[in-house]
Amino acid sequence: MKKFLIYTLILIVLAAAAFGFVAYFKDTDAPKLALTPDKGYIGTEAPFVLEVQDPITGIKEISVVASQGDKSISLLSVTSFADPLHSSLEFDLSKSGFKNGSLTISVTATDRSIYNMGKGNTSIKQWKFDLDTEKPRILVLSRQHNIARGGTTAITYTVNEPVSKSGIQVKGHFFPGYQQPSGAYLCFFAYPQDLTEEEFQPALIATDKAGNSSRGSFYYHTINKKFRHDVINLPDRFLNAKMPQFEDDFPDAKTQLERYLLVNRELRVKNRARMRVLGQQTLHTPQWAGRFLRLPNAANRARFGDRRVYRYHDKDVDHQTHLGIDLASIRNAKVPAANSGKIVFTGFFGIYGDTVIIDHGCGLMTLYAHLSQIGVNTGDTVNRGDIIARTGATGLAGGDHLHFGVFVGGIPVDPIEWWDARWIKNNIQTKLDLAKSGKAAD
Repeated sequence: MKKFLIYTLILIVLAAAAFGFVAYFKDTDAPKLALTPDKGYIGTEAPFVLEVQDPITGIKEISVVASQGDKSISLLSVTSFADPLHSSLEFDLSKSGFKNGSLTISVTATDRSIYNMGKGNTSIKQWKFDLDTEKPRILVLSRQHNIARGGTTAITYTVNEPVSKSGIQVKGHFFPGYQQPSGAYLCFFAYPQDLTEEEFQPALIATDKAGNSSRGSFYYHTINKKFRHDVINLPDRFLNAKMPQFEDDFPDAKTQLERYLLVNRELRVKNRARMRVLGQQTLHTPQWAGRFLRLPNAANRARFGDRRVYRYHDKDVDHQTHLGIDLASIRNAKVPAANSGKIVFTGFFGIYGDTVIIDHGCGLMTLYAHLSQIGVNTGDTVNRGDIIARTGATGLAGGDHLHFGVFVGGIPVDPIEWWDARWIKNNIQTKLDLAKSGKAAD
């Protein structure tokens, strides 16, 4: 009996030792640390996000210290966590009082492990940054900026330091500026046709790599423009002929009219959203020169900005705005590239049918829609006047014609301006010349 008790006691001791051994060595890994941003220029208002993970025993405490020279400031000291296994903390340098220059952020994190004689595992990591609290300074080189509702103008400016973003903000639209070889920035921007004069308040902004933003003032003059109204009748023969090409887009539509309305509303919105994406994926220097070509020997049909009422069996069923110019010539007429550039899209493009899109640089693009044949490929470079396609009636076209569109930063603008050599000289070419020289206008 006595031996049994001794053996039992030994087993208990061994079990306790084994348990203690396992507990002691259960977590020997220090917490994992990640800081965003983790390098480069920073401003005092820019937020940092610190991610700390310890998936076994959890986080016990975290401290964050910023230092510059002999000065050190505690930014965070945390000992309570909603989720000890994974903590995400935000902080900034808004109350640090540091001067511009290099600084170091040090993070110390300790877990709840009993390893290391009960002290747990500790991670210590440092990140070095360049603090910049000065806003970028913008100098506008161009002087006159006249712009009509639905139209375009350009602005040329310089910034005294590298920027992460600059350009013109117009309500919910941003038109980026593109730095030219001279160092100056060139920005085409639009007066969207759906904005009133009160809503159109363009702002020139620049944000440096530390996150500091500033605004540059500039003179501009707006020209209010009214648009025509039109009625589009939708006979059944048109719907029956056109809607089969959109059955895959809207297979659940019960009638051809229902499918047409879905195409005219929802697919139209998707196509315009795609143009905004394409507008940001542009070459950074102008690829074109001179006025833009118009489809030869063609008559103007629908105009840019026409407010359309769609009518079915004498009942108004929809309202949309026509954002290009329809040009009617002979059937299957040859379509020239309006100006030099790079082909960025070819193929079926929703309401536009078979389409070609050319990038002319700095967010300026032209669109050729309802084509019957396409003679170029995405990625091709074309010159002004090169034949790229033939007119047709694909998409929502009611007959053979070319829908010609011009886009700035993905926003549709009036093509008529770009056909006018005098308008280009007075409103655009002067800005291009300033961007090439990098010097202010005399």
